[in-house]
Amino acid sequence: MRLWSLHPKYLDPRGLTALWREALLAQKVLHLATQGYRRHPQLERFRSHPDPQAAIATYLQYVHEESVRRDYRFDAAKISPLRTTRRIPCMEGQLQYEKKHLARKLKSRDPARYRELRRYATIEAHPRCIIVAGERELWEKAR
Repeated sequence: MRLWSLHPKYLDPRGLTALWREALLAQKVLHLATQGYRRHPQLERFRSHPDPQAAIATYLQYVHEESVRRDYRFDAAKISPLRTTRRIPCMEGQLQYEKKHLARKLKSRDPARYRELRRYATIEAHPRCIIVAGERELWEKAR
């Protein structure tokens, strides 16, 4: 499971589709509607939010908006109606780690997008994340 801190616009089609699917699974986990993945470290950022269910639903809403921008057909009805305006803190080091992680993936599966990503000195965070000073998140399983 990878719930990216970076903006979904950087993801290739395969990455955006995977994010949609994995964030929907995270939503089920946070609603206690599935047995699997309950201890997955990527869920920590949502569990630490005052309203985890609204946080994941709002996160999904922005993933859906990116899918609409690309003319994909993700089903918005799968997103919980809960919403929050409170953003999710994300450490600067985590965002940079994810940029490198995504670059490794794109290098082989989408070279053009890889070259585009490499041109950015800094990248935008997911619209529901707010960047704070710090290294990579403690829950991140680094390679």
